[in-house]
Amino acid sequence: MAQADMPTMRSRRLGGELRRLRLEAGLKVQDAAIALECGHPKISQIETGKRGIRQLDLTTLLKLYGVEDETLRLSLKKLAREIHRVDWWTKAGPLLHDELKDYLTLETDSELVRTYETMVVPGLLQTEAYARQIIAPVSPASADALVDTRMKRKVLLDNRSLILRAVIDVPALHRIPGGDATARDQLRHLCDMAARPNVTVQVLPLAASLPIDELPPFTVFSLRGEPKASVVWLEHLSGATLLEQQPDVSRYGQAWDELTASALSPADSVKYVRDLLDKER
Repeated sequence: MAQADMPTMRSRRLGGELRRLRLEAGLKVQDAAIALECGHPKISQIETGKRGIRQLDLTTLLKLYGVEDETLRLSLKKLAREIHRVDWWTKAGPLLHDELKDYLTLETDSELVRTYETMVVPGLLQTEAYARQIIAPVSPASADALVDTRMKRKVLLDNRSLILRAVIDVPALHRIPGGDATARDQLRHLCDMAARPNVTVQVLPLAASLPIDELPPFTVFSLRGEPKASVVWLEHLSGATLLEQQPDVSRYGQAWDELTASALSPADSVKYVRDLLDKER
């Protein structure tokens, strides 16, 4: 990967972790620069994710920072190698915007995804027909590419490399566009997906005692590797916002706990969807 293609989600994650380790060791940028026999700008670019780092240089920094945890060392070295990994969406061109590519990277690099949706079925649980009904009105020119991308994402659930926990607000299940056939297929597919061991679906009923009008849709990504880290993804009309600071992540973690406590149990949620499916029939 050329330096011009950075920063990426992975390079920013690695850079942020190296900066944290340097600060915890009580060292300055100058100390790292001396160890690598380079200028200050190189260290700054590494820590901001604007460039990668050689394995030899990474080993030097980890030794300088006093990192003895072998699991952490191996995890950071793996992340440094994966900065240069070419994923299937990397060369998709302008049809997939940078924010979507960041989202795909986070999803692929996560061991657990917790998502709350108020108006739509979560992307990983959508049928192709449903996805097209959602995407085409908003992005008609790139609808085919975006629908294809959404369907390809499902391989993460197929090979069980990802655990998905989803809370769906009830209105989303009653506002399925595309006619009765699309609605029936989507509801049936939701039940099928909920039966998988790595997928949990909960329905948030209208009677839930939560200030849900103040709680936007959000996704919490729990990333693989060490150190354990989670980030929150918020989508809005003008794009998306990534929350990485621990107080923000903790706040949404608490919101998730409140949502799952107020939602129907997984078994009752599937029953609700099946009853709704029977009505559609």
